[in-house]
Amino acid sequence: MGKESLDFARSSAPLVGEATDNTAFDRITRLASTVMQTKMAMISLIQDSGAPQLASGPGIEAFDAGQSLPFCQYAVASDAPMVVSDAQADPRFDHDPLVAGGPRLRFYLGVPLRTRDGATLGTLCTVDTSPRTPSADQIQMLADLARMVVNEMELRQMSLTDNLTGALTKRGFEQRVEAERIRCQRAGFALTLVAIDLDHFKNVNDRFGHAAGDSLLRAVVDVCRDSLRGCDIIGRTGGEEFVVMLPEMPGSVAAKVAERLRIAISELRLPASGDAAQITASIGVAMLSPGAQTTQQALLRADIALYAAKARGRNRVVLDPAML
Repeated sequence: MGKESLDFARSSAPLVGEATDNTAFDRITRLASTVMQTKMAMISLIQDSGAPQLASGPGIEAFDAGQSLPFCQYAVASDAPMVVSDAQADPRFDHDPLVAGGPRLRFYLGVPLRTRDGATLGTLCTVDTSPRTPSADQIQMLADLARMVVNEMELRQMSLTDNLTGALTKRGFEQRVEAERIRCQRAGFALTLVAIDLDHFKNVNDRFGHAAGDSLLRAVVDVCRDSLRGCDIIGRTGGEEFVVMLPEMPGSVAAKVAERLRIAISELRLPASGDAAQITASIGVAMLSPGAQTTQQALLRADIALYAAKARGRNRVVLDPAML
């Protein structure tokens, strides 16, 4: 699964422990459990490890957080719904701890979750502790429900992703930051936010036209991504305003990353109307220490540092005083 597909899954799907509204997904899994008359029905999602991990649905409480069912790895590789009528009689699974012990799983039916462009995100599956053979109608109904899961994920992706640049929208970014804040708080890690405002961007639109301005915005996001880690996130929070989230990064390192972003943006050159459109950026950096701040407080502190950068002449990085 490629990085773009993982980013899609992260920004649009239900994730364990995140401040995300999973009502639609829970409704689908409850319906799947009813249709199949099974004790459990769950959505599993492919994570960075490549393994599908349980994310939402009735019966998920019987498993450890982020646990992977042994069947789902096979189901995501399949082009069709995968049926395991009796796992204890299947040599692929009969020695698995979830089959031989624990909940003693017997039955599994899983349907791959695939987007319209063919990316596999995980599975919708039903599981039970009794063996059974589903009917063709039941298999088709679960496939239809899997399509509903993907549709919901695609709708969320549209609302959480900026159409022009591919960065997260303000709403999408704040959701991701809040989820990451909770994770980092539990683990005792700091979280750094980098607020970016392009200097005198209106002059680019006025001189070169809005098409050139749009191209420059896309280029800014691309050059930022090239300078960031895979786990870092960028959101577009205004017309020419962006915020970058740097999880588990010390303040001293985050300051260097912010300076690297500033230089990369200043070196951009886009041909436009016989000339080259270019831009600089004012950047503010703030850290969200475990248990010390809310997401909104940290965003505000990054913005205050950003406006200090503008007041000091623009095209510079200013750190929140708490980082000094």
